[in-house]
Amino acid sequence: MAPDNGDEEHAVIAHFPLAADGFGDADQRERVYEAEEVMAAAVEEAGVGEVDGNEFGGGEALLYAYGPDADALFKVMEPTLRGLPFRPAHVVLRQGDIESRVDL
Repeated sequence: MAPDNGDEEHAVIAHFPLAADGFGDADQRERVYEAEEVMAAAVEEAGVGEVDGNEFGGGEALLYAYGPDADALFKVMEPTLRGLPFRPAHVVLRQGDIESRVDL
């Protein structure tokens, strides 16, 4: 019997470069934290999943979100993600075993 892919969790993973090779500066981290809070509220209100946190290191900030539909999740998150000034940046949309990339 084939697995039911309707219950598969999708992911949105945003990648932003930071000023230094480490964790970025305090202002950069604060902007990421603020964006994360805004997106968490919007995602919850839209009922499309959850923003699950961040990761800093190696000169990059990552933001993670999960839900049943990566496209719907990204649509809610996109305005805030595009508002962050760090470039070049990209987002990985993971739909089961399929990944696509969106440059910001």
